[in-house]
Formats: sequence, structure tokens, C-alpha cells
Amino acid sequence: MNSTSVKMIVTDLDDTLLRSDKTMSERSKSAIRQCRALGKKTVYATGRGDDAKALVSSDLFDGCVYMNGATAYRGDLLIYKKHIPVDKVRVMLTATDNAGFKIAAEAKGKHYANFNVSERWPYIHCFEYADFATLNIEAEKVYAIVDKPQVTELLEKHLAKGLHLYVSRDGLAMVMHEEAVKSRAVAALAEHWRISMNEVVAFGDDSNDIDMLKHCGIGVAMGNALDEVKIAADHFCDTNDNDGVAKWLEDNVL
Repeated sequence: MNSTSVKMIVTDLDDTLLRSDKTMSERSKSAIRQCRALGKKTVYATGRGDDAKALVSSDLFDGCVYMNGATAYRGDLLIYKKHIPVDKVRVMLTATDNAGFKIAAEAKGKHYANFNVSERWPYIHCFEYADFATLNIEAEKVYAIVDKPQVTELLEKHLAKGLHLYVSRDGLAMVMHEEAVKSRAVAALAEHWRISMNEVVAFGDDSNDIDMLKHCGIGVAMGNALDEVKIAADHFCDTNDNDGVAKWLEDNVL
């Protein structure tokens, strides 16, 4: 591979570009800057919402994908949006709440929950205790803490048509619009820039990255990735704590 064959670089954040302490190394920042200097578009694609902005410098990226593909932006311009009317998940929210399980809906950076979200994730400050029976929002995602198998079973029972559910490696169940997947959001950004998906390299570690790695021209699994992610990838790189993304870019793009 030479430096002209890749026109767009997409990377997951947690356990991929970010180290385990949720920081981005200077080596990673330098590699991203050098890629941009060569005219490569750089994008991060995360399961996080607005809180991701506190973890990375906006001047390093041309675009971003939030909520596993519920939204995609070029700078401040909305390019892709697949949200959920609350009535489509109201039964799920109320049933899970009534069962005593922790669940929340997220919209526009605010978390509507039946538990103290900030206590579990100190970096989240915008939340309120919600009455799911009367809540009136358009949700980017619904998520629940999977601390017992019954949580996933209940979510699956009340999963409406047109939605999909996956459970992350850290035990967080997420319910999304069926078209809110990273690959579709990345494809929307690529099309916006008139870039073929064959000219995109993507990095990831978790199950929600698999479709992105498969649909991009080159899928790179982190050394710390789940086995199923490694099976889906074309290449491997070092771990997130050893600057895996930066090393791969240095060796193959720069």
C-alpha cells in the first residue's frame, strides 16, 4: 500500500485510538495530523454521544460518527441521522424500569434515566431522572446495564421492528435504529467527500465495529480486539495502549 491509496481514515475511540486511561497519546495525535497534512480525511466513529468531544481534539478530525452510527457530522454539518421516536421504545423503557433494571434514553447529549448516570460515568453531567410513561423525545439510542441475563432477555422481548440490539464487551446493551450502524454513517461521510469505501481504512476493537471493518476497503483490528473482530478484519495492529493505530498509519500510509 502507498500513501495515495487511502483517502479516508476512520477509527473507533474507546480501546482503539484512546488508551485505557481514555487519553490520546502524542504519537497518535502526530500520526493523525500527518495524515491530514497529506490530504487524508480523518474521522472518529464511536458509540459515545456528545461526551466524546471532551476526549479528542476537534482540530484533528474532519468528521465524526456518534452513537454507533445514529448521527454523522462533517464539522458542525449534520450528514447522517437515524433516530428513534420515543413511542417505539416506550414499552421497552417502562417494562425494564418496572423490572428494576437500569435503563436510559439519550438525546441531544442528555441522558434520561432511572438511575444516577453521573455516578456511574463521572464525565456525564447532563442527565435527569425520567418518567418513561410521559417522556417525549427522539432518542439517539437506548441503553441498559446488563448486570444479569434477564436484562437482555427483557430488551429482546420488547425490541420493536426496525430496531437492533447489541451488547458491548463492557456489559452495556444498546438499542438503535436498524440503520444506525457505523458502516452506513461512514459511507454517508465518504459519499459526501466523493470517496469510495474501497479507499477507506477503519480501526476497531469491539463487536459494534465489525460491520465498519467489513464494509471499508481495509479493516484493521486492534491487538486487544475481541476474537470475532479479528476474524472480520483484513489486518491487525498493536494494542490501544501501544499506539496500534499510529503505528499502522506510520507503516502503511505515511
